[in-house]
Amino acid sequence: MTAVPALPARPRERSKAWRRFGANRLAVAGLVIVAVLCVVALFAPQFAPADPARQDFAALLQPPGAGHVLGTDELGRDTLTRVMYGARISLSAGLVSVLVALVAGSLLGLVAGFVGGWLDELIGRVIDAMLAFPFLILAITLAAILGPSLQNTMLAIAIVTTPAFARVTRAQVIAQRELEYVQAAGALGAGSGRTLLRHILPNISGALIVQASLAIAEAVLAESTLSFLGLGVQPPTPSWGSMLNTARGYLQTAPWLALAPGVVIFLTVLAFNLLGDGLRDALDPKGRTR
Repeated sequence: MTAVPALPARPRERSKAWRRFGANRLAVAGLVIVAVLCVVALFAPQFAPADPARQDFAALLQPPGAGHVLGTDELGRDTLTRVMYGARISLSAGLVSVLVALVAGSLLGLVAGFVGGWLDELIGRVIDAMLAFPFLILAITLAAILGPSLQNTMLAIAIVTTPAFARVTRAQVIAQRELEYVQAAGALGAGSGRTLLRHILPNISGALIVQASLAIAEAVLAESTLSFLGLGVQPPTPSWGSMLNTARGYLQTAPWLALAPGVVIFLTVLAFNLLGDGLRDALDPKGRTR
């Protein structure tokens, strides 16, 4: 039975995976950017030079300079401060929504892939129906139905992200359930729940981690889009998307209003995509033989 001895060898495999990840400079760069963004989001009150809601009518639309590194907006609010606080909204929306989708999608995929039969058909048809709609269109529709708020934005993004996790989990479970270590676990008296949680789930966790890192990038972009359209976080709470929406009217007179949140959104999405690609290469089963 070739797969059973692989379970104790996981620490060694993880060590090899981390070495492959460390050799990927783009992936490491993505990890560093993500870490910096998380630190800024967590400690925004300590790092921010001003209150994100404080208005200064004597400093309206000031360009970047010594007093305001990234300038001020139409109400005299410090742009750098609002970008820092906006990181809290975007990252929390991305992380929470993807975590909910990961749990829900994994459960659906585990059940569908392991049980099979009519239940697999039912879950599969629902997943296919949801995936037939473009991601952002479905998220916008759900957010419009639920109403504008951060909680509803997270829920909408979680709902539209769940089918991707369910499909990935189902495919992985179907591939794993016929392997010898699963048959051996059943022969030793392990029930379906124990087999799924103790044996199959740890062996497919790599694919789920990769999917989660890529999904966070998509979720951050979706939250920014919803806030840009007025369906996400409402003013005066700072959000990268709402900041871009406000900046539309000042593109010629105050371009820094759009440049700051736009660049941060770009870097965040790029960083999570680089991180996901690096994890995928590091956790690729074919790479473990190298």
